[in-house]
Amino acid sequence: MTAKNTLCLWFDGAALEAATFYAQTFPDSAVNAVHHAPGDYPAGKQGDVLTVAFTVMGIPCLGLNGGPAFKQTEAFSFQVATDDQAETDRLWHAIVANDGQESACGWCKDKWGVSWQITPRQLTAAISHPDPAVAKRAFEAMMEMGKIDIARIEAAVKE
Repeated sequence: MTAKNTLCLWFDGAALEAATFYAQTFPDSAVNAVHHAPGDYPAGKQGDVLTVAFTVMGIPCLGLNGGPAFKQTEAFSFQVATDDQAETDRLWHAIVANDGQESACGWCKDKWGVSWQITPRQLTAAISHPDPAVAKRAFEAMMEMGKIDIARIEAAVKE
């Protein structure tokens, strides 16, 4: 069954490579279908991979090999809630080590320009703590980080 709403991500010829990486990296992810162009189009030829249907952690996506006209931006990101430091580290390092880029506050970017927020559940709880002083300390600790260090967030909560 086709989802009623699907995220469409624009790629410059690398939709299958990206979808395969996501399927291998994130749980509940898969490459579901590869569709080839029935004719020539501005970014490719008949028979080239045109679209890839895939899921990322249960979210239906479509990778479109639309060519170089549009680039990914941080205005769109996948936010991944992690359960512990090991999961946080594994996902962060998988993205960065595969020609990705580190950023701040739990953000990183994969080699195709898609942004990811690798966000431990402990961070989300800490920055929304009912005590504004606790939330502020956790937020300030996060602002100094690239990859989130849960122990440092928990220490800021306990100060």
